[in-house]
Amino acid sequence: MVEFSMPLLVDVEPTRNLNDLLAERVDADPDGVVIEHKTQQDGPWIPLTGRELDAEVVAVAKGLVARGVQPGDRVGIMSRTRYEWSLLDWAAWAAGAVPVPLYETSSAEQVAWILTDADVSLLVVENAGHAAVAAQVAEETPAVREVLVIDDGAVDALVAAGADVPDDEITRRRGLADLASVATVIYTSGTTGRPKGVELTHGNFYELTVNAVEGLREVVSEPGSRTLLFMPLAHVFARFIHVLCIPAGAVLGHSPDTRTLLEDLASFRPTFILAVPRVFEKVYNGAEQKAVAGGKSAIFQRAAKTSIVYSRALDTPRGPSPWLRLQHKVADVLVLKRLRALLGGQAQWAISGGAPLGERLGHFYRGVGLRVLEGYGLTETTAPATVNRPEKTKIGSVGLPLPGTSVRIAEDGEIEIKGIQVFRGYHANQEATDESLEDGWFRTGDLGSIDEDGFLSITGRKKEIIVTAGGKNVAPAVLEDRLRGHPLISQVVVVGDQRPFIGALVTLDPEGVPGWLSAHGKPEMSLDAAAKDPDVLASIDKAVARANKAVSRAESIRKYHILGTDLTIANGYLTPKLSVKRSLVLKDFAGEVEALYEGDGHDVA
Repeated sequence: MVEFSMPLLVDVEPTRNLNDLLAERVDADPDGVVIEHKTQQDGPWIPLTGRELDAEVVAVAKGLVARGVQPGDRVGIMSRTRYEWSLLDWAAWAAGAVPVPLYETSSAEQVAWILTDADVSLLVVENAGHAAVAAQVAEETPAVREVLVIDDGAVDALVAAGADVPDDEITRRRGLADLASVATVIYTSGTTGRPKGVELTHGNFYELTVNAVEGLREVVSEPGSRTLLFMPLAHVFARFIHVLCIPAGAVLGHSPDTRTLLEDLASFRPTFILAVPRVFEKVYNGAEQKAVAGGKSAIFQRAAKTSIVYSRALDTPRGPSPWLRLQHKVADVLVLKRLRALLGGQAQWAISGGAPLGERLGHFYRGVGLRVLEGYGLTETTAPATVNRPEKTKIGSVGLPLPGTSVRIAEDGEIEIKGIQVFRGYHANQEATDESLEDGWFRTGDLGSIDEDGFLSITGRKKEIIVTAGGKNVAPAVLEDRLRGHPLISQVVVVGDQRPFIGALVTLDPEGVPGWLSAHGKPEMSLDAAAKDPDVLASIDKAVARANKAVSRAESIRKYHILGTDLTIANGYLTPKLSVKRSLVLKDFAGEVEALYEGDGHDVA
């Protein structure tokens, strides 16, 4: 069993909590800027000092107390990434509460489950649409006493409500938690499709962030360091960075709308960014398409190739040749500097996680001037467990363990993690906790290898959870089980691992098709003919649309392909228990899967 560990760099007293982390930042530099935010999209970035942010946190925390939130109560937050999200998070901690994030794209079914399983008592949502979803499941979530809407003045209402709550009460509540106390419950997809509540402690965030700052000081803690969050704060990766900025001394901004992301990057000018590989792919593809449209495809391709070759040469003993350096300078003038400008012009570093970036893109961006430090982690590890360092990088790997972290490879190749960031267990699910944790080691379900220098590489996925190119975890069973109930459908295999969207391979039911055709007044036809019949396809479209209602947009099926053969025990694609042999299907029908992402397949409206 191969194992590699990194020693802890910063010890934290067990009596502390995240409120102390914010207090240290405010005390150290009360007039230094902590957050910059906008009150309107085309408006300026408004700076908030540590003193000002703390005052707003206390005022909102008082409002939560006035609304009946008790220490340990769960406060739900359902919103896009915006300043109010960060404010509510810190305010909930100041009130002694436990914030529970919900994706703003969550289905009513997902919202109902999270609100009931976490026992959320007060829910803050962004807009009327989110409030409508909450109202739709109100009968199933009786513990939710109140729903507040940010766009309808929820923050101002909380401030007004808490006017009579004494400062001493917030001071008292801020000191109640310690490192072992639950700080948040983040829901992640499980193998059954029903999200599991990951309980992360104050210590998980506190110890991990202060140690990560020490390990990544050049990236996140240099004078003038600043980052723009555009990933959902409901995702543990963004949440980790939103906390990390406090001990790092960095300035945090929020970009709630991907449609204005480039505009926000240009005006905020971050020095480091975090994103999933899909973002880097989109920037590259967008630049390439723009070059093609402008008749400069050949110039772009030469510049991109030069960027990659130049970066690879940096890893050789002799480095880039003088001729390659000259080519790189020309490529920079013609193309590469424009890509840097798209990211604001100041970004030197990026932290990528959620799915593999790929060696080619890693070298491309380093050649551009953006060092992408690829890392690896899960919700259960408070985001990062490993990451490449500025001084120790191997492109194609996911880096070294963070300080206070141990990584090992089990006999079957599974990656196991132990350390300061490992969660304490799944909420109200001891069985799942016992399956995942043993002697403090978390079984990730991913397969990997560790080289002689301690760098981890991901080689596969032991579990069936699909991770899209955008970093979204998708449990295929949620969609598959619903679709199999349709009379036309025999089997479904949801696909999309490291792909831009979710697709599905579908087989028609040889026994169900004749009955469906007869019931709908249609003539007899072969399964091949039925797979092309407009009415059959329309019915399957509706079935897919219904199944998609159980999941968020990012988890929904966008395209499907009807296979020409059923999956049965006889042909080896089903086990005796009628379970699909997923790996075999994906291997044998790899061509059909590729076709889905090359424009073939049936689009779902």
